Amino acid sequence: MARKKITGPTEKELQILSILWSRGPSTVRDINKVMNRDENTGYTTTLKLMQIMYEKGLLKRNESARTHIYLPAQSEAYVQEEVVDSLLDRVFAGSTEKLVLRALSSKKVSATELAKIKKVIAEHNRGDNIE
Repeated sequence: MARKKITGPTEKELQILSILWSRGPSTVRDINKVMNRDENTGYTTTLKLMQIMYEKGLLKRNESARTHIYLPAQSEAYVQEEVVDSLLDRVFAGSTEKLVLRALSSKKVSATELAKIKKVIAEHNRGDNIE
């Protein structure tokens, strides 16, 4: 079955998704409280963002109670893959090499991160990761 392309997500939408991935299903008020730790975001702004995200297919909503409960429509890994695929196409002309080299040269990489990267490369070279 073909994967449904997601629309977005914007920076604020990613913030909301990240909160939901870490907290689990939540109300608008719950999400708004967490968002207000970093910067003042009005309740109605959070509500509108989440309604738009629902319409875009980024969120699911349980409407069985008076207060709607929202949850991500896709896993964190799926959204990350979609964002990387989009970035790869739009910014790096589809070149995984350019993307990886830029990522590795833009920030210091810890020994642990480097070991994980080397492991993925080794698995890829063995054919463990070929689609």
